[in-house]
Amino acid sequence: MRRTNRAVTAVALALTLVAGGFAAWAGWDWYAAAHDDSTAYATQRDRALAAGEQAVQNLNTLDHRDLDHGLDLWESSTTGELHDQLVDGRDAFASQVKAAKTVTTAKVLSGAVTELDDRAGRARVLVALRVTVKAPDAPSTDKDSRLLGELTRTGDHWKLSALGQAPVGGTPAG
Repeated sequence: MRRTNRAVTAVALALTLVAGGFAAWAGWDWYAAAHDDSTAYATQRDRALAAGEQAVQNLNTLDHRDLDHGLDLWESSTTGELHDQLVDGRDAFASQVKAAKTVTTAKVLSGAVTELDDRAGRARVLVALRVTVKAPDAPSTDKDSRLLGELTRTGDHWKLSALGQAPVGGTPAG
């Protein structure tokens, strides 16, 4: 009986040491991952991408029946020179959209961060989207586009500071 008790005690002690070693290793691995700079960088990349995709979608969606809300959304999604251009041209653009009575909706198909300078608070994104335009007395038309956006971090948020067409195929980026 004594030998059985010793064997059980030895096995229990060995299992306890193995479990303790595993717990220490897992704890250290978790701590290292939580304090890794690449995790923070990945988080900023994901935030920039989400903000960039949303801003590009916002700037390609506009309904003549709710124009002020749409244009306010454009302005809240942008910063810098792009924001200034939208504010300065708002009245003229609103008149054109009201006259045309169009409804434009955009859907993001895919997106990627092409550059990220977390320290400087700048990023670039490539966004593919499908824009649907509905004009009165005409069928809807869809157009797929690839847009390059530049983002600037303002406080805790990323905002679009430039937007343009992405080059296609053999077209130079110039």
